[in-house]
Amino acid sequence: MTDTDGTDEMAKPLGALWFQRPEALERPVVVTGVFDVLHVGHVRFLRSIAERGLPLVVGIESDERVRAWKGPGRPVNPAEERAETIAALSCVTGSFVIEGPPSVADWAAYADLLRPLAPAALAFTAGDRYTQAKIRGAEALRAQAWELPFTPGRSTTAALGRLAHSL
Repeated sequence: MTDTDGTDEMAKPLGALWFQRPEALERPVVVTGVFDVLHVGHVRFLRSIAERGLPLVVGIESDERVRAWKGPGRPVNPAEERAETIAALSCVTGSFVIEGPPSVADWAAYADLLRPLAPAALAFTAGDRYTQAKIRGAEALRAQAWELPFTPGRSTTAALGRLAHSL
């Protein structure tokens, strides 16, 4: 794919725009995701990671990336607000927005993005469709892969469905 400036879109790396960057950071646990409409599933997931005692850094997918993956009605909230909301949780040490072409979503690109953080672990929920990619990324980063429980019925898609049904 070629971008409007004539460059190969696949050659463009992912980038991180920090919302809240910790000054000094021991090896953190890193989570990436959309985190569009904050719900109890997010809170339980993030709190369970933080309870393990390492700093928690959350990467929030950009609006462009979310729209490409989930459709024109998403995200509901802009990336900067999603990053601010997540950073406000006491269990979160820092947050950043993941920028880059939506087509760049492979484990190697994420490993390159996260390498400067030297993560101790990458965390994800059970049933994540990118589980194998996240495990490969963790291996590439010499980090642990932490698979944590999913809170049934608690997702942004489910919350938006309940909201639409109640209107």
